[in-house]
Amino acid sequence: MSKQTEILIAGFGGQGVLFAGQVLAYAALDSGKEVTWIPSYGPEMRGGTANCTVVISDEEIGSPVVRNPKAVIVLNLPSLDKYEPVVAPGGVLVANASLINRAPQRQDLVNVLIPANEIAEEIGDRRLLNMVALGALLAMLPVLPVEAIKEALAAHLPERHRRLLPVNYQALDRGAQFALSQARLPVV
Repeated sequence: MSKQTEILIAGFGGQGVLFAGQVLAYAALDSGKEVTWIPSYGPEMRGGTANCTVVISDEEIGSPVVRNPKAVIVLNLPSLDKYEPVVAPGGVLVANASLINRAPQRQDLVNVLIPANEIAEEIGDRRLLNMVALGALLAMLPVLPVEAIKEALAAHLPERHRRLLPVNYQALDRGAQFALSQARLPVV
């Protein structure tokens, strides 16, 4: 039986939604997995809605279309409202508490309500919120180790951004640590 994991990342344009999905896809590719990455964004780009779907599999992927992803990262309230209902039962929901003023409603999910903006600002760059959220997701969803994301960043980040590798690594680690200590497990 093929092991396939669908992950959806959603938020406002400018929050690094598509980049987080790209890094996840590169990490999966570099780990020898089959991958699809489908970006989607509103016409406004920055400030509009953005989301992407990443499918990671051990075997060829039949369809990149995802109805009920195993995991969802939502970086703003409209994304939580839209995507919380579609997460597969028993799945993982990582929500950015910095921009979301309510707890997730579903009790059948692993819920991580993480202050991603604040953690990113503590590290020194608010743009790292996407890596904080991605670290939190991977701590709860063993599809790839956080180390694979770090290796993908090192391998694929443009030369002009290489100086940002250490803070990206720190953001991934802080997100993972937060999730491991604060996640709310599903009620069975």
